[in-house]
Amino acid sequence: MYEQHFGLTELPFSLTPDTSYFVGLAPHVEAIQVLQAALQMGEGFIKVTGEVGSGKTLLCRKLLNELPKQFQCAYIPNPYLTPEELNWALASELNIKFKQNVNQIQLSNLIQQKLIQLAAAKKIVVLVLDEAQAIPSETLEALRLYTNLETEKRKLLHLVMFGQPELDQRLATNEFRQLRQRISFSYGLRLLTNDEVHNYIEQRLRVAGLKGANLLTPSISEAIANAARGTPRLINILTHKALLLAFGEGAHQLSRQHILTAVLDTEDATKVAMRPKKIVWAYGIAVGLFGAVVYVLSSRGFL
Repeated sequence: MYEQHFGLTELPFSLTPDTSYFVGLAPHVEAIQVLQAALQMGEGFIKVTGEVGSGKTLLCRKLLNELPKQFQCAYIPNPYLTPEELNWALASELNIKFKQNVNQIQLSNLIQQKLIQLAAAKKIVVLVLDEAQAIPSETLEALRLYTNLETEKRKLLHLVMFGQPELDQRLATNEFRQLRQRISFSYGLRLLTNDEVHNYIEQRLRVAGLKGANLLTPSISEAIANAARGTPRLINILTHKALLLAFGEGAHQLSRQHILTAVLDTEDATKVAMRPKKIVWAYGIAVGLFGAVVYVLSSRGFL
């Protein structure tokens, strides 16, 4: 791809949640601090919500990687599960041995016994659920019942949910008022400001091995920030496409045209207001440039 052209050792804007690319910007650092402090204080139920692409899964992985040794984590990335399936998933994460014909009552007892054993060993068990807005209603109620598992001193199981704003909307209804009152800490993950977007892009490029001059100016990163609405996932997509375009042209810095073309090729990006003739012209440029990129990649054996 374009790594060698820009002096990089790897692709800097992958969509996978690689914690080595965690950028210490205010909203993400604050979220981690809230989570760590709440868990250290023994709070039973914690919630983090943020827009699609705001970096929740990366935060989730960062939390799992940085919790002290006394914490034992159970991680469920896809919680679209029935209460029974949730029990199976938790038992598996806790490495509980059981017979194939075990029923749900027996499985629940095994889970509680395991949690008591871990508490006696001074372990703090944390169940982390990503994409929590997808949890079925009956499973949310099962999660509430998990918070009843406790000794006289502390909870046996701590819950951390990461979800989209739809999770807040569901929990605000009367149906979930009991669960809502169990949530001791909540954090709303905001999107990035223009200055934060510039720092975000620059730091990811440096982590990927950039040694020389900056590849973009603050005004270029501002254009990316506006098109992406401060959303990290869209920032990654747009910057990656812009770098591809610059590579296809043989350029060593990003231009406004590269950003405009990347925006036109990205469905959820905010489009720049343009006259109809300019839109046709820009789309023509986009098709031509991406065709050139494909040609260059093919000629160099990448495709």
